[in-house]
Amino acid sequence: MKLNLKKPLVVLDLETTGVSIVSDRIVEFSAMKVQPSGEEEWLTMRINPGIPISPEATRIHGISDADVADAPPFRDVAKKIASFFEGCDLAGFNSMKFDIPILCEEFLRVNVDFNPSRHRYVD
Repeated sequence: MKLNLKKPLVVLDLETTGVSIVSDRIVEFSAMKVQPSGEEEWLTMRINPGIPISPEATRIHGISDADVADAPPFRDVAKKIASFFEGCDLAGFNSMKFDIPILCEEFLRVNVDFNPSRHRYVD
């Protein structure tokens, strides 16, 4: 399928410790950036949430506390993720209700500038 993009589009998916935007944390970040030329770039990483992953969440995504024990905390990868989004529109399934809000909370916790109003969204 050929996309008619004016600027890059990042399609993202997050796995988390649970379903609370405020109290849960990201355990896996995965995104594909599609350039208007069609070129693709991927960024996928496990993240140590610093809190236990709920058994319910592990049953859904298969990621356990042991899987992220040696992964970097969000504060160590936040700037890399934020720069991946620069100048891009964002997309994802249920992203406006969950992924974007929990990502914004994570950025706020570590004081990394991420202004969601600088992006357009496809959900």
